[in-house]
Formats: sequence, C-alpha cells, structure tokens
Amino acid sequence: MGFANMLRRLLLSVLMATVLGRGTSLQYSSDMCNWKGSGLTHESHKKDVEQVYLRCAEGSVEWLYPTGALIVNLRPNTFTSAYKHLTVCIKPFKDSKGANIYLEKTGELKLLVKDGDNNPNRVHCFGIGQGGLFIEATPQQDISRKITGFQYELISQRTLSDLHTVSDPCRPCGDTEVLLAVCISDFVVRGSIRAVTDDAEQQESIIEVSVDKLFKQKSKVFLPNKEGGGWEGLIRTPLECGVKAGAGDFLFTGRMHFGEPRLGCAPRYRDFQRIYQEAKNKGLNPCEITTD
Repeated sequence: MGFANMLRRLLLSVLMATVLGRGTSLQYSSDMCNWKGSGLTHESHKKDVEQVYLRCAEGSVEWLYPTGALIVNLRPNTFTSAYKHLTVCIKPFKDSKGANIYLEKTGELKLLVKDGDNNPNRVHCFGIGQGGLFIEATPQQDISRKITGFQYELISQRTLSDLHTVSDPCRPCGDTEVLLAVCISDFVVRGSIRAVTDDAEQQESIIEVSVDKLFKQKSKVFLPNKEGGGWEGLIRTPLECGVKAGAGDFLFTGRMHFGEPRLGCAPRYRDFQRIYQEAKNKGLNPCEITTD
C-alpha cells in the first residue's frame, strides 16, 4: 500500500473515532509547548492515530513505545500576519528510534527523518505552509525501550535570513546583515577567540570566547571569568566553516538554537565600527549601540 493511501486510511480512522465518540489514545502529559504520550494505549492490531496540537515557539515531542501514528500540528501561540512566513525546525533526540517522521500535505508524504537516523547535529527545517508532521511507527517485534522524540522551534524567516545560523551559517555577512544582527541577535559581545575545539563526531567547532564587552544576552551564554574583569563563554558553529583561533577583536552575534548558542555574524570589530559609523552618518542604523 502506498504512503498516500495508508495516510488517508489513518486519517479516516481519526474521523471515525471522533464520530463514534472514542479517543485514539491517552496522553501522559501535555501543555502548550510539549507533548509526551505512549503507544501502549493503542491496541497492537489497530492503526490508531493520535492528534497532537502544540501552540508554542519551541518545545518537544516524546512518544514512548510508538505504535500506530501521530499527527503533530505546530502553530505559534498568537496568530499574526507573519504566520505563513514561519520556518519549522526539528532536531531528533540522540537515541530516537521506532518511527519515521514525514512532512505531510494533502495526503502526500515526504520523508524527513528515517527510523534510527538520529545524527545529533542534523536539523530538518521547512516552511510552516509546506505541511504538518506525520509520525508513523515502524513494525517492531519488541517495542520496549523504543522512544521517538524531537525538539522543535518556530523561526521567523526574517530571523532565519538575517542571522543565517541555520540556512547558511558559513557565509560571511554583508553590512546590512551585520547591523540587523546587532538588533535581533540573542547575544552580542565584543571579544577574542581564546581557542577552538573541533568535535568530529558532532561535526561542530566549539569556539571559546574571551569577552571584553557584553552588549546583550538572553541566556547565560557568557559568565564572569574566574580572574575577574571580563566574561567568557562557548559558541558553536559547523565544523565545515573552518573557524580557527587567531588574534584580534571580533563582534560575536548569534542566537540560541535548540538550547545552544550558535554563531551568527562575526565581523572584526574594527570593520563593525566602520559599518556602524557609516550607517549612523546616513541615519540608517536600525538600532543604536555604543561602539567605543
């Protein structure tokens, strides 16, 4: 049976369950951001479908002992005109297994994450208008210790484009992107690269930053160093970007992505000062910052 036909049959079972007044499964816990449930509430011979509705900018889905299927509907907590421009990103748990994750729209399925393909550094993104998430349990002789799960984030396309931490993380930023990054980044600091550690398994570089001036941060990425008189912290970026330790001051910007600080624009500080002053002289700065 083709995927589309199978999906239509499963969706029909949801409709029939509603008409007959019976639920398809019982949740362990649920809130606006996170869902946790179990396939053990399904009868093993039935292809039951659980409908999950989440209304949050970020959260997680955790499905224990998966059987049948889940349909996960992700929406922001407030409806705005920018809704259709949101991008959804999902990151499977490290040990996620037991189900395939598809992008579904009007009965058509596109495989996003194959059962067992849980590269801890792999993030899957798609436009919110491209469809919803359809999660189908794979046939298992033994479903014990099987958990399918992932984190999700809803990101505005403006943020995604301006910071390009997901879409194109290794591309150097243009002048306008640098100025916008100062305004909308989760963290903005002036500092230098103390060391870079390459993690081949995670395919990431971990940048150890010594901070001279902390302009802003939403999370505790940077903390006072033990010697006093400055701050320090770690920022992550893909290994393929080839970041190396070197002399000089930089303006480090970026955003929190799945709970980790990801590097955005990072021009040399003297170049940022020039860009900022030229824009200020023309009255084109999107926001103000003290550059001295």
